Amino acid sequence: MSWNRPAWWPHLRRGRLSREPGAALFLGLRLRLTLWYCLVLGVALVLFSVALYLSVRYFLLQPVADAAAASANGRVHQWFADPLDHGCNPPDVSSGSSGQPGQFGPPSPGQSMYEIIACFDQNGSLMAQSGYTTLLPSAFLANNLAQSALQSPSGRANDIVNGGSVGPIYRAAQVVSGPTGNVGVIVIGEYIQTQENDLSLLLTLLLVVGGVALLGAGAGGLFLSNRALAPARLSWANQQRFIADAAHELRTPLTLLRADAEVLLRGRERLDEDDAALLEDIVAEAHHMSNLATNLLTLARLDTGSIHREHEVVNLAALVKEGARRVQAFAEQRGVSVEVESSGDAYVIGDPVLLEQAMLVLLDNAIKYNRQGGRVIARTAEQDGHMFLEVRDTGIGIAAEHLPHLGERFYRVDKARAREAGGTGLGISIAQRIALAHEGQLTLSSVPEQGTIVKLALPPAHGDFSDSLEISDTSLSEKPL
Repeated sequence: MSWNRPAWWPHLRRGRLSREPGAALFLGLRLRLTLWYCLVLGVALVLFSVALYLSVRYFLLQPVADAAAASANGRVHQWFADPLDHGCNPPDVSSGSSGQPGQFGPPSPGQSMYEIIACFDQNGSLMAQSGYTTLLPSAFLANNLAQSALQSPSGRANDIVNGGSVGPIYRAAQVVSGPTGNVGVIVIGEYIQTQENDLSLLLTLLLVVGGVALLGAGAGGLFLSNRALAPARLSWANQQRFIADAAHELRTPLTLLRADAEVLLRGRERLDEDDAALLEDIVAEAHHMSNLATNLLTLARLDTGSIHREHEVVNLAALVKEGARRVQAFAEQRGVSVEVESSGDAYVIGDPVLLEQAMLVLLDNAIKYNRQGGRVIARTAEQDGHMFLEVRDTGIGIAAEHLPHLGERFYRVDKARAREAGGTGLGISIAQRIALAHEGQLTLSSVPEQGTIVKLALPPAHGDFSDSLEISDTSLSEKPL
């Protein structure tokens, strides 16, 4: 059953931490610190577990290997002393016992080890052993180990094979040498099911303890990283508050400075030409500094979450039409045409003032960095259940190496051109923060000398949408909305 979430749902689901200044920034830092802590601890646990497992395995299997090697050496001396079976049958069989299959199985409780024997000739073929071999696991009787021992310079080889119902078997092979060369191979087997059970239990304990330790490290890491970042959060909040207060205080004197200079310029006929030029520079710079202070104040308030936001149903199509009307005069001054395309109403939940500000930033950049006679197309549409505002221009474009930095504050692709155009390097940052504040997404793509596409995606009035910033250098030939 589907459920259409109400418009206020994205705002209700934000916790206390998400309302703190710089919540997204510090949440990412907190998660990264925790992941690094868990990664380092995980690597340490893996190294410790591997070392412990290999050490225990060595101490459990080494006595078995020593006993098998000693038994093989003893059987070598019996090879020539017993011409019938070369000492390859166990004592109970060689003495005439019929031998039942069960008596050659794993050692009974209280019995530490139980060995089995097989003999191979100088070619690695299994030798008959009075019917004894029919009672042994087929994996133990395989001649691959005997062949390895014959090819080994030391005349020895060992391995572990699966004995089926009797469990794993450790095999040790010893070549028997005579006056004319190799005459056979003796293979001794030891049942090691008990040792393998102990190793399996140890491995299970290591995995369980390691998993619990990592879970505990994750919880503890989140707590410790939160405590460690507390001073940084406080410092960041104070910095943002200082920027906001400084920008707010600067706006009034800058406004007065600009107003006084404009008043003096009204009596231009009484001023020297150089003085009038200086006053015009003062007006231009005061205007630029006022815009900068306003943008800084907006960004600081967006970062700290102190800016007042309305939650209204906004028609993006109508908003774009109004924005295009407002920038029409500026576009005509630059010799750029502005076109609006809409495939219908696109309703979102948000603050109309902030959304309009973001849209004007995009339109302003598209006009500023366009060519004489260029075009700017602003369109709205619904795609994949999301509302899109796309601003496409035919301007100078942006090189691929600059695209990853466009969200950075005060970053300018061409500082000289940006200064000439009156930019502050904060427009995209403001649009990005507004998109994030509305649970939206801002994407940019550009090709030098062809133009730039900026898409502002917002959740519809009845849904939810993940917030992020994505920047790519895909071609402008992609299918438009």
